[in-house]
Amino acid sequence: MTATLITNIGELTTNVAHGDDPCGTLTDAAVLIEGSRIAWVGPSTSSPVVERAQRDETTHVIDAAGRAVIPGFVDSHSHLVFGGERSAEFAARMAGEPYAAGGIRTTVAATRAATDDELRRRLAGLVAELHAQGTTTVEIKTGYGLTVHDEARLARLAAEVTPEVTYLGAHVVPVEYADARDDYVEIVCGPMLAACAPHAKWVDVFCETGAFTADESRRILEAGITRGLVPRVHGNQLGEGPGVQLAVALGAASVDHCTFLTDADVAALAASDTVATLLPGVEFSTRHPYPDARRLIDAGVTVAIACDCNPGSNFSSSMPLMVALAVREMRMTVPEAVWAATAGGARALRRDDIGVLAVGKRADLVVLDAPSRTYLAYRPGVPQIDSVYKDGVQVA
Repeated sequence: MTATLITNIGELTTNVAHGDDPCGTLTDAAVLIEGSRIAWVGPSTSSPVVERAQRDETTHVIDAAGRAVIPGFVDSHSHLVFGGERSAEFAARMAGEPYAAGGIRTTVAATRAATDDELRRRLAGLVAELHAQGTTTVEIKTGYGLTVHDEARLARLAAEVTPEVTYLGAHVVPVEYADARDDYVEIVCGPMLAACAPHAKWVDVFCETGAFTADESRRILEAGITRGLVPRVHGNQLGEGPGVQLAVALGAASVDHCTFLTDADVAALAASDTVATLLPGVEFSTRHPYPDARRLIDAGVTVAIACDCNPGSNFSSSMPLMVALAVREMRMTVPEAVWAATAGGARALRRDDIGVLAVGKRADLVVLDAPSRTYLAYRPGVPQIDSVYKDGVQVA
């Protein structure tokens, strides 16, 4: 079994809570990796484990030289399998045109026209882009095919690069069913679900004005649950609506966006295991109001941060940028934002083997080219990733 020792870590974020520090911060630390798992975490100096590993010629020793180390980012919301691009739509928004969900149909047309190889090449490039920015786990949704054949191939292609695949046939109603919504919902709950379920772990629905109603959303999610998929919800992005309450009622792993919330929504989330996943890149790219993370955290809601990388409302895959936006625009502290982008994302995916650096957990970690995680917000837009390890293997 291969072993790697990373020593002389200036600041180590373990996410193993200690006292008032949810990030479980250690200084002058070391991490021993054996195979794909963390074998030991502790002090870098005066440690028998470190001394023994340094004497072992088969152990690869890396001197972090005082750099900070954090768990790999867990991006729990993305739409990475698509064709075409929508830069003209972005330019129009920046010129003052309002954002609406209808632009999704543009990507649907381009995706249907793309070959599997074209989609696979785009996906591989985006996954490499994520790795280079410190993301080691990514969830990927379907939703740009909206036919049985196309949704199934998007799910299959996504499953080639991640186990976290979400069936999102209920993204919007495609144009060919504009006057036959019930027929489309029937397909989503029936043959489309049957074709996608073998490749997916999750079922999602865009419960929003311009997309799907509460009743339609419930029907779709319950159909997915019957097929063994776990629900997620796009909700409360464009205004107050039923998304949060539906997610909580169905025991969804997360409800994503959460931009417009009532007091009852916040209370329901705080009393549940449903994670509020915030997507600050969307607000950055649409000029919408940012979610109030401070309100959620102070109420006891578990918060995650994700990119929502997609060609329309946010074409950024940078989790460091999301951390900086969360701190600057959503009133989160740096430790809260880093936790939300790592352990929070893991909670949104109901995973306890990632997002934390502890014995037995997956060796997914990022060595920052900085002495502290604070630099992620302190120096936004500046490349600060020294190296990235996924399952103990360096991927960037």
